[in-house]
Amino acid sequence: MEKERNFAFFRHEACEYFPCHEGVPEEDFNCLFCYCPLYALGEDCGGDYVYTAGGIKSCEACAFPHRRENYAKVIRRFPELANLAGRQRKAEKEEKNEKKNKKKNDGEQKRECEQISESPEKKEKLSYGA
Repeated sequence: MEKERNFAFFRHEACEYFPCHEGVPEEDFNCLFCYCPLYALGEDCGGDYVYTAGGIKSCEACAFPHRRENYAKVIRRFPELANLAGRQRKAEKEEKNEKKNKKKNDGEQKRECEQISESPEKKEKLSYGA
């Protein structure tokens, strides 16, 4: 017989939504992953999902993370989530750097334009052109 692993299972029977998904016997319904950590993996989550007409991923019909026997399967996917988070962080840093560089370049261009418009040659041309 397999040793009881209490950390891998939690049932919250007092929750007003319990059970929130059909198809899992109440005694095996695991609330540990109330919000599925695999949701972020999109189409690669491995669950039973659909995309709504508005493009939102709906997991109403999915009970994968709520099955007692799937704890290890969910945990095994955490490196993929860490990789996804790392890629997201890298993209955010790159976007921040691009904005910073654009702001810097815009400032340099503005200064160049101000220097040109304040130059004696420019002022002389402007006064003769009038």
